[in-house]
Amino acid sequence: MLKRMVVLGLVLIALALFSGPSLAQDAPQAAPTPTIPPIYGAEGRQLYQDWLRLADRAEEVVDANRASTGAMEYLRADLVDYREIFAEVRTENSARIQTLQAQIASLPPVPEEGASEPEDIAALRANLNARMDALQVPRIVADEALSRANGLILEVDRIIRQRNRDRLLIRGPSPLIPDNWALLFHDLSGVSQSLVNEVQRAWALPSTHENLRANAAPILVLMAFGALLLLRGGRWIDRLCSYFQSLGKGGTGRAGVWSFVLSLGRAVVPFMGVVLIARALDMTDIAGLRGQIILEALPRWTAIFVIFHWIGDRTISQSSSGWIASLSPARVAELRVQADLLALMLVLWDMVALFDRVENVSDASRGVATFPIIVATALILLRLQLARGAPLTGALTEDKASGFEAFLRLARRLLLVLALAAPVLAAAGYAFAAEALIFPIVQTLALISVVVILQQVLGDLAAWLSRKPELARDSLFTVIAGFVLSLLAVPALVLIWGGRMASLTEIWTRFMAGVRVGDTTFSPETVLSFALIFTIGYGITRLVQSGLRNNLLPKTSIDPGGQNAIVSGLGYVGIFIAGLVAVTGAGLDLSSLAIVAGALSVGIGFGLQTIVSNFVSGIILLVERPVSKGDWIEVGGMMGYVRDISVRSTRIETFDRTDVIVPNSDLISGTVTNYTRGNTVGRVIVSVGVAYGTDTRKVETILMEIAQAHPMVLANPGPSVVFQGFGADALEFEIRAILRDVNWVLSVKSDMNHEIAKRFVAEGIEIPFAQRDIWLRNPEALAQGKAPAPEQS
Repeated sequence: MLKRMVVLGLVLIALALFSGPSLAQDAPQAAPTPTIPPIYGAEGRQLYQDWLRLADRAEEVVDANRASTGAMEYLRADLVDYREIFAEVRTENSARIQTLQAQIASLPPVPEEGASEPEDIAALRANLNARMDALQVPRIVADEALSRANGLILEVDRIIRQRNRDRLLIRGPSPLIPDNWALLFHDLSGVSQSLVNEVQRAWALPSTHENLRANAAPILVLMAFGALLLLRGGRWIDRLCSYFQSLGKGGTGRAGVWSFVLSLGRAVVPFMGVVLIARALDMTDIAGLRGQIILEALPRWTAIFVIFHWIGDRTISQSSSGWIASLSPARVAELRVQADLLALMLVLWDMVALFDRVENVSDASRGVATFPIIVATALILLRLQLARGAPLTGALTEDKASGFEAFLRLARRLLLVLALAAPVLAAAGYAFAAEALIFPIVQTLALISVVVILQQVLGDLAAWLSRKPELARDSLFTVIAGFVLSLLAVPALVLIWGGRMASLTEIWTRFMAGVRVGDTTFSPETVLSFALIFTIGYGITRLVQSGLRNNLLPKTSIDPGGQNAIVSGLGYVGIFIAGLVAVTGAGLDLSSLAIVAGALSVGIGFGLQTIVSNFVSGIILLVERPVSKGDWIEVGGMMGYVRDISVRSTRIETFDRTDVIVPNSDLISGTVTNYTRGNTVGRVIVSVGVAYGTDTRKVETILMEIAQAHPMVLANPGPSVVFQGFGADALEFEIRAILRDVNWVLSVKSDMNHEIAKRFVAEGIEIPFAQRDIWLRNPEALAQGKAPAPEQS
């Protein structure tokens, strides 16, 4: 979780630093949320009256649709503040209301008309109802106000979105008209002269010189440290880079992690130097109003340069394979310069937007000022395309690219087409539409680069920590990391392409509010609480099962089947209790879903009756235990040992070491032979035949001695020898003996057969085999039909 928060912070910080002005006007800072008072009482009534006045004014503003976008944003911020108050008031006193409802439900039913009720009970009922009304009135008022606030916020958002769309279609003067360039030069000279005049007036003030003398030491210290970081900071980081180059030997990803950390230092140190210098200049108080605005924007412009230079360094200089490795050093250097030029275009665009906000220049001047910037940006992007790939997206032009890389390649080409269309729109006078195409493209490519870089770093970090180099590249971890980073970058991408932070906040607010079904609200907080409590309960259940299975139950006299039944039954009970506690702990009221659940249960009963039958049969097997784990059974012509009894089926391991999955319902409704039910005592039958004429009593004595001598044969009841009868070829005998463990029946049978063969040979007793005589009833017919022999020549 910490890693994801750090990655999200890096992506959003990068976006905030290099993103220029969007199509919508900058949203003002919302006023701090007032203290949340109850809706009832003097303070509550005053709050509600203030809300009514604000709501009425908001409806008038929406109906008139004449307020500026900034005023709309301020109005929306106030509506959001009140909505948060009403949302919290609506959930207040929920526990007390539930208690009162339970108390009212515990009272006797209200008597019918004409019947009397005891005075004590009537007074108690009236008291409880009055208290319930006093608690429910604020909730009802809050629900009504919350619905009205949501509707007004939606109306304001709709108006702002419509204005932003209309702004894209505004056609201003064409920048190709020479008169418009003269107007731009006139406006620029006026701004420059105003900036110089402000500095001169500030320098002429005695207070400025007093401030310089008072703050001389801090100003000089900040300037010195800023200049030191700006001029020497990069060299210090380069020395650290050379020192840590040897850390990557062994291919564990350590070099990639250290390289990323040091590259961040190389980017942050000069930026901090510029921030210190800007702060020192601000402390002099000689910049004036316009100079103050420029000083406030200076760190942002520096951040744009630093971030793009860092992206170029990470994606070009650090690449040792792919299409970049096939380029010449001169071409690589050119690509780095082009990345820096893209940063310059963004800074110039931000300067023009700042110039427009401060001076409120005409649309002709703004269109002329942005036209060369748009054209230069489109040419840079075109040049990057001619290099068979863009440094801001990585090696996406290989012949054997993956599906995701092919998608990125297609997206990059589409962005390039839009970038080339931007100068045409700007030349036609659609300056805002051109800006809405070209500059978000550059920011999107930069955002994709940040995601790719972070994905590689996370792979290197995983390879370093796990000591598995394969995690660094083309592994499941890197794919999942890239997917998560892409999801985290979606809000930033929305903001780049003209989205408003207020819109994202509204989406997040509605998502957190959840979905209301009946009297139950399913929100992410509720779902997460349910999942967390259930997971904890499930984990505790598994731990208890493991302790019983491995430690406690083996020390008791309970057979393995009983142990398995206890463990499985405890698992079902634990999961049921965990689900019940999770529902209660999450505050879910499922009573309103009883009818829906009843209808679903009927449908499930018909559609999944086989699964339900097997589930019930599994419970019967665990409780009644006609078949237990470890039993030797025969069912449906299959014989083997029961290895596991689950909810739906039973796994039987045959003597061929294969697993047979038998539905539990077959074990309950079918015929099952259990050879080891209750105990392992069983009978073995060994058959043997002797030749006619053999002394039968002697054979009986020999077989009895063999049976009694085997160690697995029980003495009580003792074995017996049965003279079965006269067979077609032999006198048939059987040894019938009770074994201590029927699981050894085949081994015992084999041992007795070996001993019988040995004793019979020693006693001269013959074990006959089947013999048949063939009698020909008409041999003369065969002789007559014999063909004469051919004559010899």
